[in-house]
Amino acid sequence: MKYYLIAGEASGDLHASHLMRSLQAVDKQAEFRFFGGDLMAAVGGTLVKHYRELAYMGVVAVLLHLPTILRNMSLCKRDVLEWHPDVVILVDYPGFNLNIAQFLKAKTQIPVYYFIAPKIWAWKEYRIKNIRRDISQLFSILPFEVDFFEGKHHYPIHYVGNPTASEVAEFRRNYTETFEAFCQKNGLSVDKPIIALLAGSRKQEIDRNLPAMIRVAGEVADHQLVLAGAPGIDASFYQRFLSGTGVRIVESQTYALLSHAHVALVTSGTATLETALFRVPQVVCYATLVPWLIGWLRKKVLHVKYVSLVNLIANREVVRELVANEFTEANLRSELHALLDESVRRQMLASYDEVHRILGEQSAPDETARLIAQYLSKEK
Repeated sequence: MKYYLIAGEASGDLHASHLMRSLQAVDKQAEFRFFGGDLMAAVGGTLVKHYRELAYMGVVAVLLHLPTILRNMSLCKRDVLEWHPDVVILVDYPGFNLNIAQFLKAKTQIPVYYFIAPKIWAWKEYRIKNIRRDISQLFSILPFEVDFFEGKHHYPIHYVGNPTASEVAEFRRNYTETFEAFCQKNGLSVDKPIIALLAGSRKQEIDRNLPAMIRVAGEVADHQLVLAGAPGIDASFYQRFLSGTGVRIVESQTYALLSHAHVALVTSGTATLETALFRVPQVVCYATLVPWLIGWLRKKVLHVKYVSLVNLIANREVVRELVANEFTEANLRSELHALLDESVRRQMLASYDEVHRILGEQSAPDETARLIAQYLSKEK
């Protein structure tokens, strides 16, 4: 069968690439065409547009790049129509993907499946109308979404397991590099524990979060700071932040870095869950423009108490979230020093184990591929 996938960010590229491999296992004749990235391209098929040309964050960035975004949407729609796949599989990235789904529902008979359900439980809950109308099958990677979609909105979805949990588990099973070897390979000290800095996957996030992370973490004695270079961000972009700081950067080694980190400062997103699954105590950071206003809007607009996946899954505060007006150097300093206390660390690690149990051991890409094959066979 012909599968058209649309992923607009680095995390989507990762999750979609695993789903493609699982689809190949259940469909030996699988053909792929996609908006995505290098990981998807490595599986095979045709890369139409790289996610680096799609990912814009924030109202201002979206408005500034609106002509480009609209051109990419038009290209995607034309390309799907010309290739006429058996199914279109959307991967996260709802602002773009729900527009594509609406078009395909109105203009074609091509079924649209959604892998990694849009997080409308946080905000924009009105999008349930679009999902109900335009999406044939919805695959969730967060257990609490089942109650939201099915219990509150009576829209059936499939919890397929969490791909991040599967990816981390697979990495940990196969990773054998020692701390000493990792340090020697990356020019690090073997005598100092690591404070890992995960500053986000977009330039705007890095701009806002990384400087304070470096200043505060740099005050901690007898530790070394190591920054995880984000996929799709050129190493040269980081140099204005790192010059003269002593911070080292490792590229394409985030999981290896987390395997050896003592504590971490993490920009909110999938990285918070990855850090928890590697059992690294963390502080969640998210700086914004006009923080006092965003802090006020967060209370008025968001429908959830937390922003980090760790806390959302546990349904309680496992890790401290410093978001908007709460993201200050004083708060960050206090929380980082708390993580160096052994009793705080033990309590957080025990809570991480609870999060892992809630997620389960199911392979999200394998289960999703199985269900996709099952539903497509019924539609033929």
